[in-house]
Amino acid sequence: MEYKLCDNPWNNEEIKAIQSVIESGMYTMGENVAQYEKKFAEHFGTQYAVMVSSGSAANLLAISALVYSNRLKRGAEVIVPAVSWSTTYAPLEQFGMKLCFVDIDKNTLNLSIENVKHAINPNTKMIFAVNLLGNSNEYDELTRICKENDIILIEDNCESLGAKYKGKYLGTIGLLGTFSTFYSHHMCTMEGGMVVTEDKQLYEYMLAIRAHGWTRNLPADSTIYEKKNDPFYESFNFIVPGYNLRPLDMEGAIGLAQLKKIDKMIENRQSNAKYFLDKMKKYTNIRTQKEIGQSSWFGFSIVLTEDLADKRSDLVSILRAANIECRPIVAGNFTRNPVIKYMDYVIPERLVNADEIHDHGLFIGNHSCNNNTQVDYFITVLDSFISSL
Repeated sequence: MEYKLCDNPWNNEEIKAIQSVIESGMYTMGENVAQYEKKFAEHFGTQYAVMVSSGSAANLLAISALVYSNRLKRGAEVIVPAVSWSTTYAPLEQFGMKLCFVDIDKNTLNLSIENVKHAINPNTKMIFAVNLLGNSNEYDELTRICKENDIILIEDNCESLGAKYKGKYLGTIGLLGTFSTFYSHHMCTMEGGMVVTEDKQLYEYMLAIRAHGWTRNLPADSTIYEKKNDPFYESFNFIVPGYNLRPLDMEGAIGLAQLKKIDKMIENRQSNAKYFLDKMKKYTNIRTQKEIGQSSWFGFSIVLTEDLADKRSDLVSILRAANIECRPIVAGNFTRNPVIKYMDYVIPERLVNADEIHDHGLFIGNHSCNNNTQVDYFITVLDSFISSL
């Protein structure tokens, strides 16, 4: 048997969507992307959505829009969790921010509220919350902290599409929220990402920045630029530094097909998680992720404790031999990665829980369809490993 990190969520609908784009002859960003953005915003209950080429590009676009709209100044201090993906942090470094690495809660794997409170200082201008592996942060507390201290809150929701906190979709709680629809994520558009917001001005900055910084894609009633009644002039007219972060139109078409089935896929992931957690109850020396709100369960994390704490390498070898794919819990303690030498950062308190994840944690896959059989196989292999010690 094999237990892969992810399954293939495509069927004939996605193939037909790709074929329709091929037949149209319009491969670059076009009507399918526009329709997907509209439907995505409607589905997740937000005003605006901007599709880009990846979740990493979504983070870059969000930070760029904040900087060029003057919401976030270069050199500002930004609180980030010590455990996340590299491109949560990279755009902050590229725009000259100082990263303030804060420890995670060992149970939820997200920002420790107490450590966030300790890290706040007069230079703190933003919190970049990350919803790790499908799971929500404690947003009542985070939003209160931000309001009291006049701090921006944004969300990296690339691993948690479809999850909710008190009935509200993650990614729509902060000023901006980013999503990934890469192959192994909740929705799959091949490559792809999205940024959502309720803020019209930020939305318009993102439209310009996504495509070179030009004005061509801005609406006629733009709040950031008064367009001339001259399409020739506006075709190559630039108002902000930009990139080419545009997606392909076939990715938009696939997204439209995937949106029709996303609720069922999330429901399956949640059902799978219930089964997995029930099977894991018997292990007193393995810790699983504590759910906040309604997780969309990107994957299943496990942290080895007590007598198993130093056995991760052995377990990883056994899992690989058994064709069970596993990975580190994202990047572990990111500050222990060599790339940190390029960043301006501060670590106000020891990253105790991030270190534990780094040294003793891993995660296995969850699927968009029922994977109870694979979980049973994992439990059999895990039992055999533990009994052999």
